[in-house]
Amino acid sequence: MIRAVLFDRDGTLIADSPHDRMGVTPMPKAPQALQRLREAGVLVGVVTNQPAIARGELTYTEMLAVNDKIESALGKIDGWFVCPHAPDTGCNCRKPEPGLIQAACREFGVRAEECAVVGDIGCDVDAALNAGAQAILVPTPVTRTEEINGAPVVCADLNEAVDRILGAVAVS
Repeated sequence: MIRAVLFDRDGTLIADSPHDRMGVTPMPKAPQALQRLREAGVLVGVVTNQPAIARGELTYTEMLAVNDKIESALGKIDGWFVCPHAPDTGCNCRKPEPGLIQAACREFGVRAEECAVVGDIGCDVDAALNAGAQAILVPTPVTRTEEINGAPVVCADLNEAVDRILGAVAVS
């Protein structure tokens, strides 16, 4: 039974805009997909690598402002889990490591197997699998063929991903 869904942020919930780090353009079907999960009683979280903070291209406060804009566009997010570290730091929270997902599971009070992670690239899938969660890939033009071929579940869009997730939610 899925009790929580963790989404990657950039490229999954919102368009990835490296040249406009403060911009928020929801991905197609994102508002509807999140609303369907909320209506089903599923917790909704975000797990995101934000190395722009470590590089000094974005402050933590600016990132929080972007997250606020995302909530204005997509509705309430139950938990934000952010890795602000550079790729070479070796931290446990940077996807594909499991740290963000483990933190979300602790905060939400769910086991990893009760959690699905939805992302657009291989490190999202790997983080889910490394944590023991279910992984769903929703490819975008930046998703590499080998990432698609290696994902256990591939969905065309967020609504299809939510269809699969809600099919795994027990009806009470």
